[in-house]
Amino acid sequence: MPMRCPGLYCGRTYLESGILSECGSCPRGFRRNDATFICEPCNDNPTLYDWLYLGFMALLPLVLHWFFIDMVAMRRSFNKDVLILHFSALLEIVLACILTLLTMDPIGLFQIRSCNVRHLSDWYTLLHNPKPNYDKTVHCTQEAVYPLYTIVLVFYAYSVVIMLLFRPWICRKCLPRQSKMSIYAALYFFPILAVLQALIGGLLYYSFPHLIVVLSVISNAAHFAVKMDQRITALILSTFLDLRNFVILVGHWCLHTYGIISITQLTDTSLNGFLIILIPVPATFYILTAKFTDPSRLRT
Repeated sequence: MPMRCPGLYCGRTYLESGILSECGSCPRGFRRNDATFICEPCNDNPTLYDWLYLGFMALLPLVLHWFFIDMVAMRRSFNKDVLILHFSALLEIVLACILTLLTMDPIGLFQIRSCNVRHLSDWYTLLHNPKPNYDKTVHCTQEAVYPLYTIVLVFYAYSVVIMLLFRPWICRKCLPRQSKMSIYAALYFFPILAVLQALIGGLLYYSFPHLIVVLSVISNAAHFAVKMDQRITALILSTFLDLRNFVILVGHWCLHTYGIISITQLTDTSLNGFLIILIPVPATFYILTAKFTDPSRLRT
């Protein structure tokens, strides 16, 4: 039996001569066995929560694409050009997802070989390099959550490349003056998302279900708040008679549903059904209470 390795992630690997190496970081795709302190291949399958997390990281750039396309188009209703740009963004994200899955181990298959997440510290092995006897630091930084950390960065890289290959030609045909700004916006928010993944990926992994629910409610309220006419009948008519407003509302409901599924992970069917029924409540609550918060009705 090999001697115990210090720290939480230091392990030993077999050298070409068949003997064990000194304690150090495990190779990519390996993780230490806490019983033998030998680095073993990651052969776990991603859990449902892992897939939901990866879906959230893919939804982030898609929603941002759609937001900036809609903002730079400056259209109060859908038209052919705007719909083509939205579809282009969706196609780019889907292609990036496919390429990312095909290039991860095992290569060429829609499968992922992973190491299951055990603790929050698994995302930040850099902060857990041991220093035995307070003398020399043993560097054991590795991807203990393989491949959840790097797969997102690879996906963002594919997304940028695919966007730069296809979007300029589409923008040249559809709204050539405004739509190019959506490309510039993406070149800003993709690096920001990559930095967030690098710095707080572990925090996002544990908090993304609640972030989705909270942000969808806030975004839903902001969508209604920009309406000039805050009467109940006007809000209802503008929501269900205007296709653009109705699609935005349904999108908020879909995000809310995704957040609830991520929180519950479909463990209790009756509870999940009850929570999904409550999805229209935030929008309904805003419409019914808008008259009490309308600034034009306030008196000094």
